[in-house]
Amino acid sequence: MAEIGKDIYKAINYLNENKPLAIPTETVYGLAGNALNEEAVRQIYTVKERPLHNPLIVHMGIKDDIRKYVKEIPEKAHLLIDAFWPGPLTLLLPKKDIIPAITTSGKPDVAIRVPDHPITLELLNHLQFPLAAPSANPFGYISPTMPQHVQQQIGDKIPYILDGGICDKGIESTILGFKDGEPVVYRLGAVTQEALERIVGTIQFITKDNLAPVAPGMLSKHYSPTTHTVFTDDLNHTLASYAEKRIGLLLFNRKYPSNDIIHQEVLSQHADLDEAAHKLYAALHRLDACNLDVIIAERFPDTGIGKTINDKLERASK
Repeated sequence: MAEIGKDIYKAINYLNENKPLAIPTETVYGLAGNALNEEAVRQIYTVKERPLHNPLIVHMGIKDDIRKYVKEIPEKAHLLIDAFWPGPLTLLLPKKDIIPAITTSGKPDVAIRVPDHPITLELLNHLQFPLAAPSANPFGYISPTMPQHVQQQIGDKIPYILDGGICDKGIESTILGFKDGEPVVYRLGAVTQEALERIVGTIQFITKDNLAPVAPGMLSKHYSPTTHTVFTDDLNHTLASYAEKRIGLLLFNRKYPSNDIIHQEVLSQHADLDEAAHKLYAALHRLDACNLDVIIAERFPDTGIGKTINDKLERASK
């Protein structure tokens, strides 16, 4: 199994040898390798069992380094960089040839960001290359937000997990690109629509594409437990449909009054959507370990980060 530790120099040695490993970010743990090296990137796809048509996100340590990797930066992208980097916003921009085609699944744009985690920023600033780092889990499964999640899922396939504790945001970065200079969100994430529109005005949304996704997280089924998962607007009606089954519930701010439920996860007793997002994936991991017949997740308030939570749960339930 993978060693879990805080030694960035050990991580550097593995990465220089083109061996993928897990790194912490403020969003989720990433499966990292040299984004400029085709063999290192290929190993990421292999460990994750990720389809090659699904592109990766490139992580840099310094925001000014973006000029090394992209051809042009729209004016509104500059505003977003100033507002949100380091942080959970990924920009989709035309790549330079230094980024190999495998990293972007052959597409002309690269998804790129500066993560907001002190250990990973220190690591990146000791490396001579950026890191490609999709979530450190088997493709399509629940994203990991702590080292133990990585160990349980792919610990037998990588040498090292760089321990950065529990992820602060607990949910993926928002991915935003541009059409004719105007912003388009391709994946809902930790930076909300409201926060983005305060900086750049009205935004378009194109968040699903199963055939040729231009960005990660666009497939209809994703972030999914192995347990059958149902996403519902009507908890009572859905529960009635699964009578006599071993049921687990994922709830916003209060437990369901029943002794027949095997396990319940309440994400925020204070009805705080940021807290709910932070706890979402860890709760799904616990539910998936309960030997249930079905996980039933209620719809969250569809505002702010609640839109992102609902998007993740909808894809988990496909």
